[in-house]
Amino acid sequence: DSVVGTKKENALRELVQRTAFPLSQSNGQRRFGPPPDWNELPPPRGCEVFIGKIPRDLFEDELVPVFEKIGPIYEVRLMMDFSGNNRGYAFVVYQSKSAARQCIKQLNNYEIRQGRMIGVCSSVDNCRLFIGGIPKTIKREEIRSEMAKITEHVVDVIVYPSASDKTKNRGFAFVEYTNHRAAAMARRKLMNNNNVELWGHKIAVDWAEPEIEVDEEIMDQVKIVYVRNLLLSTTEESLREIFQSIARVERVKKIRDYAFIHFTSKEDAHMAITLKNGQIIDGSTVEVTLAKPVDREHH
Repeated sequence: DSVVGTKKENALRELVQRTAFPLSQSNGQRRFGPPPDWNELPPPRGCEVFIGKIPRDLFEDELVPVFEKIGPIYEVRLMMDFSGNNRGYAFVVYQSKSAARQCIKQLNNYEIRQGRMIGVCSSVDNCRLFIGGIPKTIKREEIRSEMAKITEHVVDVIVYPSASDKTKNRGFAFVEYTNHRAAAMARRKLMNNNNVELWGHKIAVDWAEPEIEVDEEIMDQVKIVYVRNLLLSTTEESLREIFQSIARVERVKKIRDYAFIHFTSKEDAHMAITLKNGQIIDGSTVEVTLAKPVDREHH
């Protein structure tokens, strides 16, 4: 280890003594944490931040004091190379989402050493794979049982019906796993076996585009709902009538089999979701959710 017998080793020893956090290294990463008195599940998604542009000879003794000022830390993972230096990036998991959000606001572009700024952003913990090349007549439960046979820790399968025929799927599905590691193992297994076939079709496998986590404070102000899985024949006028009966609608924009509905208040938007999510419109079961601000370019 490149820190043995150095001032750095003493600083690290002092950090471990002060916090009582365990510090270990294996498989190319150093892990500081979790707290010794932690006996709950790990913090939920949204508590982890990614730190980039770290000086290669910097360790936990310099990272932790900066990041713990924001809020209680669950763990720090520092990626290492074979020479004993870090790879220039790390992950910090906070005990709460609010601390992670504050960290991004306060420590992005923070000068960790003279002239050395670090980058801090939200860490995308992707648990979902995209599976393409699925026959369009296959149902969700069949996909789920097949994926559970060939990969482990499947939690859910998401399938979208075809816009023109709701009895068929669109030829792809998203498979969700318990965590990022399980999804990565499944992806590796499926990609290493070039001849994986499901129902006689060769399938395509890749990471799904991760869902963008939007700050809860921002989402709390959203007055627009996103309606998915509509029939192509459903009109903006009929949607306006349906939603106008339960809340105050400002405008409706429909694009193929989905729509954005603008309400006069966030309370009206929440009311629409409560009453209409999972309901049937023109014979099709629809999904109604808050529109994320990143979707705004569509409407």
